[in-house]
Amino acid sequence: MNPSTAFARVLVDELVRGGVTDAVLAPGSRSAPLALVLAAAERDGRLRLHVRIDERTAAFLALGLAKGSGRPVPVVTTSGTATAHLHAAVLEADASGVPLLALTADRPPELRATGANQTIEQAGLYGAAVRWAADVGVPEAGREEEQNRYWRSLAAKALTIASGTLSADPGPVHLNLALREPLMPDDEPAELTGPWAGRPGNAPWTAAQPSPGFAATAHRLPPRTLVIAGDGPLHAAPGLDETFPWPVVAEPSSGCWGGPGALRGGVLLLGVVDWLAAHRPEHVLVIGRPTLSRPVSALLADPAVTVETVSAFPRWADAGRSSTRVSRVFAGFDDAGADAGWVRAWRSSADRVGAAVDAALDGAPALTAARLARDVVAALPAGALLVLGSSTPVRDVDRLAVPRADVTVLANRGVAGIDGTVSTAVGAALVHGGPAFALMGDLTFLHDLTGLLLGEGEPRPALTVVVPDNDGGGIFAQLEPGQDRHAADYRRVFGTPHGRDLVTVAESLGWPATRVSTPAELQAVLGLGGPQVVVVGTDQRAEAELAGRLRQAAAAALG
Repeated sequence: MNPSTAFARVLVDELVRGGVTDAVLAPGSRSAPLALVLAAAERDGRLRLHVRIDERTAAFLALGLAKGSGRPVPVVTTSGTATAHLHAAVLEADASGVPLLALTADRPPELRATGANQTIEQAGLYGAAVRWAADVGVPEAGREEEQNRYWRSLAAKALTIASGTLSADPGPVHLNLALREPLMPDDEPAELTGPWAGRPGNAPWTAAQPSPGFAATAHRLPPRTLVIAGDGPLHAAPGLDETFPWPVVAEPSSGCWGGPGALRGGVLLLGVVDWLAAHRPEHVLVIGRPTLSRPVSALLADPAVTVETVSAFPRWADAGRSSTRVSRVFAGFDDAGADAGWVRAWRSSADRVGAAVDAALDGAPALTAARLARDVVAALPAGALLVLGSSTPVRDVDRLAVPRADVTVLANRGVAGIDGTVSTAVGAALVHGGPAFALMGDLTFLHDLTGLLLGEGEPRPALTVVVPDNDGGGIFAQLEPGQDRHAADYRRVFGTPHGRDLVTVAESLGWPATRVSTPAELQAVLGLGGPQVVVVGTDQRAEAELAGRLRQAAAAALG
């Protein structure tokens, strides 16, 4: 075998031995050795290969596959600007703790800094956003056994670091792969034998053993303790059993949403100033990384409240710089001292607000984006996956939907960008093993249209993408006060109207699509299963007015 082919075969073999089941490829000439070996591995049934023409789409597809499965997923690119298009997904993987492997093919050192075609400085390209990076030495002839050990141990180390097996801190890893020509394979044996052999029994070269962890020392939480659960990897979410006494305000992608103690629309309670003044917690226990609501941020910064953080990872969120204690495990809290009357007040208040919200949503004259968030969640079959766009939809679900323990909810809340959401949803759907749904705004949808482009032979996900279409970005009107002073420019520079028929757009990319306008139509089309795109026309002004009515309804329900 020529050196580049040998390297590709050994690397892919070791990745499969280490547990990789899916890989994503964005084609190019410099990555040809890896591309052909990955295709052969798929033919042999060793992994599933996904091919995309857009590197950013490929990276977010890999992110979704890794996020949905919890396993490391490599994304392979050619050299040059192709590698830069992975950066957004790498940043999201870093902040969300997702085991993403960025495998970037590169020119050998003698072609760097010479003006050679498609050559940039790729080593260290992603900076501190990766848990580990290696500029892998160029494969050479005549050093087979030495290189086999090097390549296999390198792959094993990359998988161990990305998975967080030893560090409890999963995240992205970057391997920059310098390859010399010839890049196309010559005749090679069917099996990797002799100097290219791996461990016997298809075992990985290096198997990492996770540390046993440690037990928490039990300590008593104050009687009026509120739990705030933010976004985090689902496998790291603490298990709250039915005896857990304190109220929980959980974001949809926290892994605690719908669990014991979780309140519907808890952020609405926090937003009613007079009610909160009478029911303020004395202690807040933070799980994960809360990012969605200003009332939560204000509570965590309140000097009258003590804050404690539970984090499964060595890096923890502390947005208010207010944590007085941090621990890695959730067990060990003495719940004997909970203030039962205070807890009942939180639960009954959440029920009253939920009823008021339902009345306001049902009384709206059209199928609004806010009602859509509630109704989509309610209509999902048990065991479904729901991927939420990082804009208005995730906030509407957080405030308005009835939490469900039988639905898995994912969102790219690490850096909360709207880029790559379609691709993330496709990737997560492909490993979910059941019906999958995504709810995202029209700009989020348009931002990642290539995520809908499935090439010949690519698996089609059982995914229904629901898009509230208000012809632009409406979230800015909700987040920033004072836009009326800038009305002349607001629509263009914030609203960014697109003026496109999204049904036609989706159909042009090969997805069945339909437009609905009533709750009954929505219910019927959601039952059809994917792949499909469902577009719901909404109005920005009507949405803003409804948001005001919902706040008023919550305040009125609380007296």
